[in-house]
Amino acid sequence: MSEPVAVYVHVPFCVSKCGYCDFNSYAMSGPIVERTVRATVRQLAESPWRGRPAATVFFGGGTPSLLDSPSLERLLLAVLEAHPPVDGVEITAEANPESATLEKLRAMRRMGFSRLSVGVQSFDPVDLRRLGRAHSPEDAESAARHARTAGFDRLNLDLMFGLEGQTLEAWEFNLGRALGLEPDHLSLYNLTIEQGTRFERLHREGRLDLPDEEVQTAMYLRCAELLEPAGFRQYEISNYAKPGQECQHNVWVWRGGEYVAYGPGGVGCVREDGRWVRRTNLKKPLAFCLAVERGESPWQETERIDPATREFERILLGLRLSEGLPLGGLPEAPVREGVRRGWFEVADGRLRLTREGRLLANDATALFL
Repeated sequence: MSEPVAVYVHVPFCVSKCGYCDFNSYAMSGPIVERTVRATVRQLAESPWRGRPAATVFFGGGTPSLLDSPSLERLLLAVLEAHPPVDGVEITAEANPESATLEKLRAMRRMGFSRLSVGVQSFDPVDLRRLGRAHSPEDAESAARHARTAGFDRLNLDLMFGLEGQTLEAWEFNLGRALGLEPDHLSLYNLTIEQGTRFERLHREGRLDLPDEEVQTAMYLRCAELLEPAGFRQYEISNYAKPGQECQHNVWVWRGGEYVAYGPGGVGCVREDGRWVRRTNLKKPLAFCLAVERGESPWQETERIDPATREFERILLGLRLSEGLPLGGLPEAPVREGVRRGWFEVADGRLRLTREGRLLANDATALFL
């Protein structure tokens, strides 16, 4: 039997493009949406990895919940036909509050989606307006309640900190409001200024008043201080879960598992003839559709990863997890240096980031370059 893989489906459409977002997403509607769904279904049907079982399934974006229910069901059925699921497979869909209606979520739960990840980002209407989000705080709360009513017993909320004008007290308010909705998982991300975004231009022009580094550090540390007493465990640099509620798809990738991807801009990484190969689908929806419809390659880029690069990526991803990496086989010099600086700790035969190391994760993992 073929080895399982994680399966990712990219839905690139959004109501609008947020100012901080550098994901492969487009504010598009109309015929291109249905055409992209058809092309993604065909890509799945013609996949060279067809038949490999799905260890996990993740619909990301963009905004998967923006699709109508029949389109979502067609995509999910195509996934499960191409990749028969393992027992108890976790099937996640990302959703934004404005499209997470009770009717839509009930339909998704009936289809087989078992985990919902809602992009809240903030419960402050001023934050949401600055970020370019299309929902209100009340929409976010309704989406969380609808998820429970629809039968989702695995619920994640995404929040961002370090936002323009945000104080530590405002961040604590957001965390408290999120906890009041009783999610099983929280993804808490520090705002990053990405190249090519509207926020990058505003930041370059000095028109983005962000909290200073000391305040952002305090915001990050406050996450664990508030969440751990509420029963959450930090299992990854930016992710907290109640016992057994970790995102299985992301954990699979962070532990170095193979994953395949479908839809515009989807990225997969698998072993082929003993080498790791990363493939990125054509990013623009129309270009992706034309290639699939013509029977041409849907890939924009194919990268054969050399062993040294793959090993560094394994370390980079593995150290994100609180469980860390087995110490055996790791080069001694960077381990010693990281321990000396207080970034690493060694326990039970594993290498882990310390609290300070998590704050300086890029610097810590760069020791292995």
